[in-house]
Amino acid sequence: VRAKHIKQFPTCHVCGSKKKVEVHHKVPFNIAPDLELNPDNLVSLCENKKYGVNCHLLIGHLGNYRRINADVEFDVFIWRKKIGKCEK
Repeated sequence: VRAKHIKQFPTCHVCGSKKKVEVHHKVPFNIAPDLELNPDNLVSLCENKKYGVNCHLLIGHLGNYRRINADVEFDVFIWRKKIGKCEK
């Protein structure tokens, strides 16, 4: 599932980086194990620190890998727009 997702979405959904891209679960496995392999539950976020930001840590986990960002889809859209990566 990870390889298929990365092939389809090889860049970070926030900053557009192609380096150190991770597949992030929108709803974590421990909350909804049935969504673990659901492609709609995945988003590509990088740990590249492009623009000085680890998108996976900041947007996916609100700065702490133990946290869950229930608004990750909205935050990805907002931050992509803020840094000029959103389609017009």
